[in-house]
Amino acid sequence: MIYIGTSGFSYDDWRDVFYPPGLDKRDFLAYYSAQFSTLELNSSFYAVPSPSLIGNLVNHTPEFFQLVVKAYRGITHEREAGVDSNLATFLEALIPLADSGKLAAILLQFPYSFHYGPQEMNFLDSLLARLSGYPTVVEFRNARWMKRQVWELLRAHDAALCCVDEPRLPGLMPPEIVCTSRRLGYVRFHGRNAAKWWKHEEAWERYDYLYRETELEEWVRDIKWLAGKTEKTFIFFNNHREGQAVKNARQMSLLLGLPGSADNETGLPAPAEMD
Repeated sequence: MIYIGTSGFSYDDWRDVFYPPGLDKRDFLAYYSAQFSTLELNSSFYAVPSPSLIGNLVNHTPEFFQLVVKAYRGITHEREAGVDSNLATFLEALIPLADSGKLAAILLQFPYSFHYGPQEMNFLDSLLARLSGYPTVVEFRNARWMKRQVWELLRAHDAALCCVDEPRLPGLMPPEIVCTSRRLGYVRFHGRNAAKWWKHEEAWERYDYLYRETELEEWVRDIKWLAGKTEKTFIFFNNHREGQAVKNARQMSLLLGLPGSADNETGLPAPAEMD
C-alpha cells in the first residue's frame, strides 16, 4: 500500500494555494484529511503534542487516516537533556492516537551532527529497543550512516530507513532506496535547494523548492520496488513553502498511477496496492 502526503499541514502560506480563501485555520486539518490519506506531523518535533492536538488528530480525520509523528527533539537532537524522561512523556502523549489505530509510525530524524560511531550505534540500538512496540522510521542526515551494518541494525528492529531526496551536497544522504523493514517503506522529499541548505536566515528557506516532473520520475521505479517489499510505503513532501509540497504530492500520485489521481483535480493519493 502506498500513502502520499505532506510534512505538516498548518501553514498560513497555503491559503489560496491549497486551502480555500476564508477557511478558518481550525478547519485546516479536516480539509487536509479529506484530500490526503496520510500526514506527517512535524510540530511534535518542537513540543510534545498536547492532548487537544492529539484529540483533534483522532476525532477530525477519517477512520482509516494514517499519521506519522516526528519524535520530539529532546529524544533525537537534545539527547543530553534526558532522553528517557522525554521519551516517556512523548509516548504517553501518543497513547490515544495509537489506540485509535491511526498511528502509522514514529519518525526519528537525527541531525547532521549525529555522526556514525560505536557510541551512536549503541544509542540507536537502545532507543529502537525501547520503541519496539511502535512502527519506527529512522532518518539520518549524515551520509556516514549509509553502511551495511546500520541497515542490519535497523532490520533487527524491523525499523525503516528513511530514504531521502535532498540537495546533492557532500556529506548529505544520497538518493538511494534501501528496504530495512517488512512493515514500512519511507521516502521524504526535502527539495534540492542547495544554495539555501546550509546558508539561510529562516528555516523554511532550506525547503523552498518545487520539483520538476522529470525529477520526480527518477523515483517512480524505486518507490514501486519498495512498495512491493513492504506492507505500507509512505511518501512525504517536506518542500512546504507556499504549497509546493501539495503540488508535488499530486504530481507523484499521478506518476505512480494511484487510483483516482488521473480524474480528480486534487490528484488525491488514495492508498493503493502496487503490483
